[in-house]
Amino acid sequence: MPSKYEEFDRARLVVRPLSERTHDLHLDHWLELIDSTPAFEDHKLAGLAQRIRSARETNAARILMMGAHVLRSGVSRHLIHLLERGWFTHLAFNGAGAIHDFELARIGATTESVARYIRTGEFGLWKETSELNEWISDAARDGEGLGEAVGRRIEQSQFPHRDLSVFAAAWRCHTPATVHVGIGYDILHEHPNCNGAATGEASYRDFLIFARTVEKLEGGVLLSFGSAIMAPEVYLKALAMARNVAHQEQREIGNFYTAVFDLVPKSDLGYYFRPRKTILERTVADGGESEYFCGEHRATIPALWRALGDGRRDSRSR
Repeated sequence: MPSKYEEFDRARLVVRPLSERTHDLHLDHWLELIDSTPAFEDHKLAGLAQRIRSARETNAARILMMGAHVLRSGVSRHLIHLLERGWFTHLAFNGAGAIHDFELARIGATTESVARYIRTGEFGLWKETSELNEWISDAARDGEGLGEAVGRRIEQSQFPHRDLSVFAAAWRCHTPATVHVGIGYDILHEHPNCNGAATGEASYRDFLIFARTVEKLEGGVLLSFGSAIMAPEVYLKALAMARNVAHQEQREIGNFYTAVFDLVPKSDLGYYFRPRKTILERTVADGGESEYFCGEHRATIPALWRALGDGRRDSRSR
């Protein structure tokens, strides 16, 4: 039975080209590996790096979950280098992560002023970005994951800045990069060519790929950078599924390490801050360990990259 409620008619929308948008972030914002970075010091970082090394030696999962602000902080090259060196076995993003990665690869810029464009009703309604909806529909039809399709299509494209795409690097490195979409959260969902069923199918496939990786978390590491909702909620459900199967097979998934990197001072982390409640407390209560790191992503991602290098303090950090 069809809905008795009236729907918004997307055919009435005016969608403009990206060439008419003022971008807040341009190529010069993205760090080179040799660039200086904001200072970040935390004695726990060396221990985290050693846990990642140990997990790699045993082929346990090394999962990196992140919000889109991590990519916007300009650290794509550091993430790509970590992937190429095999430090992580899985990357998980929210929907906006794929959008920023795509725009950066395609035009060398991303991010619009919400305050400016929401006033005129133009926010998010940019023609080229909506091409992702076509990719997602193809992925759903062909049995690909959402993140897998984005990475493959960028890698196989002629986009001038595809070398900055974390998704393309993950695809090249045979490392799952999954996208965990909330319907209505992303600018893609404004567009007339958005297929909600295809988005759900491709993103749900990504969730199942993620849950499969979580099955290998015993002895492993899970890190969350700047994700207040997606990371704790997706991880919680995937861990429940993985533990359900493990218990049937007389296995345990309890001895692993989690860490949250965010901007909120540790003293201000209330119990209902989901990354604390889920990632740092509840899911490691049966033998796991956790740590919290406070710092801006433009500092913490390069600091982790250095810690997984030769172990010496980088004199370029200021």
